Amino acid sequence: MNTTSLSYRDAGVDIDAGDALVENIKPFAKRTMRPEVLGGIGGFGALVEISKKYKEPVLVSGTDGVGTKLKLAFDWNRHDTVGIDLVAMSVNDILVQGAEPLFFLDYFACGKLDVAQATEVIKGVAAGCEQAGCALTGGETAEMPGMYPAGEYDLAGFAVGVVEKSKVISGRDIVAGDVVLGLASNGVHSNGYSLVRKIIDRAQPELDAPFDGDKTLRDAVIAPTRIYVKPLLKLMETLPVKGMAHITGGGITENTPRVLPDNTVAQIDAASWQLPKLFQWLQREGNVDIQEMYRTFNCGIGMVVVVAPEHAEQAMALLREAGETVYRIGQVRERVGDEHQTQIA
Repeated sequence: MNTTSLSYRDAGVDIDAGDALVENIKPFAKRTMRPEVLGGIGGFGALVEISKKYKEPVLVSGTDGVGTKLKLAFDWNRHDTVGIDLVAMSVNDILVQGAEPLFFLDYFACGKLDVAQATEVIKGVAAGCEQAGCALTGGETAEMPGMYPAGEYDLAGFAVGVVEKSKVISGRDIVAGDVVLGLASNGVHSNGYSLVRKIIDRAQPELDAPFDGDKTLRDAVIAPTRIYVKPLLKLMETLPVKGMAHITGGGITENTPRVLPDNTVAQIDAASWQLPKLFQWLQREGNVDIQEMYRTFNCGIGMVVVVAPEHAEQAMALLREAGETVYRIGQVRERVGDEHQTQIA
């Protein structure tokens, strides 16, 4: 009988490393706090009250990950912005229903915890929360030996927001004649990376050569997802917004119909914005059909906003004042038969 005393560390789990990570990220999480948060990081649960400014508050929740973009983060040792991606995917999703993000939780899972690497990731999460105006109230770090290859990890995120019941945005009021606006993306954001990686493997490009202005191709590919929360909340306070669609997996083609009534179509004018250089490169190097591009990638439009025609110009002006690049990309029309609800030509 082997009488050697074993510890959790011998089994591959370092409790001290986990404690060190918590201490490292506390200052970054503290910067994200909101008045509604009643307790900081370290408890078993996060206590958050709902602001008294809401008469009939409705909670809106969302969860997502970063997908295979993480494979590039591992391969390129770029861990500082995937946390922003994680926050963006959830807060942009709950935003489209009119919700103001209140708080965010993250889940970081790995085989062996690298404190420096994990700190970079969670610093990105905190930066994303600052951009979104929501509190990072906690999360979970799971060290699971044998579950992940060395140096790799997985991420999941969870956002909760609140909206006044009378101001929930559902798209039900959208009618033919309404205007479709498109807000520019930062790049590929966090969807379609299985195809991006395949194209990079095929093309074997020089990743660190100048590509777009002062950006290398590597910089352009790994750029974090844009967070649209603050400009769109300001827009919603000023003008009626009929519908919004976060352009994620499925691209413009498949996400826009999620906010449209069944009897309508978004007729998108492909000439209303220029396909950004990164997407031109992906299309060329992958020999990807343009309609496949539209149903896989955001193609330069990260968020779609639908407003009444009389509000279109003012909405565009407000968004530009808030720092967004915005295009008038199309119009809502009546649907013919069972045609697809996004038509791009």
